[in-house]
Amino acid sequence: MTDGREEGPAGRGFITGLGIGQICSWGSLYYSFPLIAEAMRGDLGWSKVELYGAATVGLALGGLATYPVGAAIDRGHGRLVMALGSVLAGLLLIVWARTSDILVFYGATAGIGLLQAATLYEPAFAVVVGRAGAAEARAGITVVTLWGGFASTVFIPLIQFLLDRIGWRDTLVVLAGINLIVCAGLYGFLIDRRKDVQPATAHGEPSRIGRSIVAEMIRQPVFWALATAFTAYTISFSAFTFHLYPLLLDGGFDSASVVAVIAVIGPAQVAGRVAIWLFAPRLSVRRIGSIVMLVFPISLLGIEVLSPDFLLVAASAAFYGAANGIITIVRGMAVPEMLTREGYGAVNGLLSAPATIARALGPVGAAVVLDAGGGYDAVLVAVIAGATVMTLSFWLAAWLSRDRDRR
Repeated sequence: MTDGREEGPAGRGFITGLGIGQICSWGSLYYSFPLIAEAMRGDLGWSKVELYGAATVGLALGGLATYPVGAAIDRGHGRLVMALGSVLAGLLLIVWARTSDILVFYGATAGIGLLQAATLYEPAFAVVVGRAGAAEARAGITVVTLWGGFASTVFIPLIQFLLDRIGWRDTLVVLAGINLIVCAGLYGFLIDRRKDVQPATAHGEPSRIGRSIVAEMIRQPVFWALATAFTAYTISFSAFTFHLYPLLLDGGFDSASVVAVIAVIGPAQVAGRVAIWLFAPRLSVRRIGSIVMLVFPISLLGIEVLSPDFLLVAASAAFYGAANGIITIVRGMAVPEMLTREGYGAVNGLLSAPATIARALGPVGAAVVLDAGGGYDAVLVAVIAGATVMTLSFWLAAWLSRDRDRR
């Protein structure tokens, strides 16, 4: 696959179906939580700490599951992993819908968080690599992220519509049905073990999977530089996203302006991915990442310095959104282009594990900084510091892997 507009080795129908599945998986399992949690808080009287603590536990468990899930997909079990993961997630959503016990709620949401490791981007990317091969997977991964970028746009209004009409319990049942029918159906139908296995290497030898390739990669400085970059990115992104609304209010905006600024980010993410798909299909991920990583802290600095000028802050938010969208592609292709084309699922899963756990800890860490620093300026400075660490670490990884451009 050399261009996302061609059939390519992965097949257009396969990529489209996988992308639709990602919209539904992200929308029902990730973006739904804040809306459902707020409705539960009003109904059951549980605190935000109690509710969001469950999400933190789930995300942490998901981080621990990324490596075994990736290794299983490398061995050709992508259909089982993603389809069964969607079925189990659907059943847990039903359990969540029927409980008023906080321990059962924690068990259900922790399980759903763990199953995100089997249903969201990382396993989908591993399946694309298994189908197309590491050298040809970039266009497919890019198109999957284009589809996935619409998850919040589609599901947040849908969930709010359902909450207003049928309440949070029946809304969860609807989301369960989407996982049981749409997600499980698409993943079960599209993913084929006979096609989705790691191809031979360029020398005709079987591709290594599992522990042997992972043991080699963790001895590479590039691996640790990338792990640091992606972990710093994820903790900065999650902290910023979780606290963006109050942060902008604290910066002098009214609520309508805050919503308008936030609304810019989603379309900008998709626009950034489209720009890469159309204008830089052959530019190395090492070079793309080196540029876009710098945009991330600069855009955050713009939000800090330019508040409360609406147009300038909205422009900074647009650059932030575009950078965030492109970083998703960089994360998806960093392993084959900067590390190795063997054992993608296991290596990428291990690389993603600390980043996934960091996504759970980011909002809590920002809250600690807020309490210690006495305001959202301190939070934003901490986020910018994290983004700077991300940029420098990725530049180091790019420098260490520079010889791969000539291979």
